[in-house]
Amino acid sequence: MVSRQSGVISTQEWLNHVQSRTTRIGIIGLGYVGLPLALLFSEERFRVTGFDIDPYKVERLNAGESYIHRIEAGHIQAAHDAGFSATADFSRICEMDAVLICVPTPLHEDHTPDISYVVSTMETISPHIHSGQLIVLESTTYPGTTEEIVVETINRHGQNAGFVVQRDGSTATQEIEGVLVAFSPEREDPGNMVTPRREIPKVIGGVDQVAAQAASALYGTVFDRTVLMSSPAAAEMTKLLENIYRCVNIALVNELKQLCMQMDINIWEVIDAASTKPFGFQAFYPGPGVGGHCIPVDPFYLSWKAQQHGFDSRFIALAGEVNESMPDFVIHTAAKALEERGIALADAKIIVLGVAYKRDVDDLRESPSIIIIEKLLASGAAVEYSDPLFPAIGRGRKYSLDMISTPIENERDLSRFDCVLIATDHSAFNMEKIVQASNLVVDTRNATRGIQSNKIVRC
Repeated sequence: MVSRQSGVISTQEWLNHVQSRTTRIGIIGLGYVGLPLALLFSEERFRVTGFDIDPYKVERLNAGESYIHRIEAGHIQAAHDAGFSATADFSRICEMDAVLICVPTPLHEDHTPDISYVVSTMETISPHIHSGQLIVLESTTYPGTTEEIVVETINRHGQNAGFVVQRDGSTATQEIEGVLVAFSPEREDPGNMVTPRREIPKVIGGVDQVAAQAASALYGTVFDRTVLMSSPAAAEMTKLLENIYRCVNIALVNELKQLCMQMDINIWEVIDAASTKPFGFQAFYPGPGVGGHCIPVDPFYLSWKAQQHGFDSRFIALAGEVNESMPDFVIHTAAKALEERGIALADAKIIVLGVAYKRDVDDLRESPSIIIIEKLLASGAAVEYSDPLFPAIGRGRKYSLDMISTPIENERDLSRFDCVLIATDHSAFNMEKIVQASNLVVDTRNATRGIQSNKIVRC
């Protein structure tokens, strides 16, 4: 692009480069969001450079290998053919025309937002940003992050270089006079094999009209539809609403599940019956807790921001608390079932089936299974786990385990355990054989639906 040489490019030139696929795209963060996005743009013949601080990821990708279960090596190799490469050299940001930031936004231990990855990324790349570039934050965060961190950091570094974030530009602007900034939340659904990524509308909030137009043109090459918002903050709130909506409804059915168990009612049967109503109801399902990057995190992001505005978001906070309490409920249920069989929890041998937060997904982020294992170990129980997607569990951001997966080559091996606790219902598990071989099955996912056995305790 012209901007890399002269620092000046017209709006029309920017759009022309997108249409001709000569726009250089840099994607920061090559995880469950960034890598699929890089592959989408590569499929459209864009030359994409992936940036990551993890040398393992960079090495694997440049060797044409994948480290994400649902992404095949062939997809990486096809991207290489289109010019894709990975690097840990962030000075190469200066070569990019568009930079899409897909870094984690987790929680601190006290449930306050940890935006250190966004802050450090902006501090790292800002010395290499130039006028005419488009910078888009995709990481889920609280309303105001794009303005308070992305824009502020670029302006602070850019003033010495003679440029700042462009504001108040219109679609009639002849030249792009600064850095274009937008927020466009990721809408990944790991494990979803039904909805193609291209069919998921892309929400975009630009700092000004030109940034919104540039981002819409770029994303419009890989997504069937773009949805333009009035501001980055509105787009940031949109993402939070989507995930908090799910969090609240999951908390509702988790609480109803506990009540139904006391009333000897099958909550799954109730949900199925309610789902027959053709209007006014959407099914959500209970489980051992919520996992993944968004649903366990986003309510606390918004609650924290709400407090800064003097607003007490009690309903949202309560939903987060209900979902966080589910691992304790699962353990209480397992302990009661064991006691009825004359076995104390502290003396029990338990195997947890599935540690991923979701069926057939190789992702441990905020997984309730990890919390359950830690709490069972703390109770004194002898605990093993089995998960075909995780041969071992080491040290993570919020856990420190040193465990190796117990393979279930023969379900009869399960008979040596006092309790088989189904925490994630991977399709690789043969539930009928598992029930037949087990002494006690605590099923948190309704994975044993249709199987009749007094060995099963559904919770």
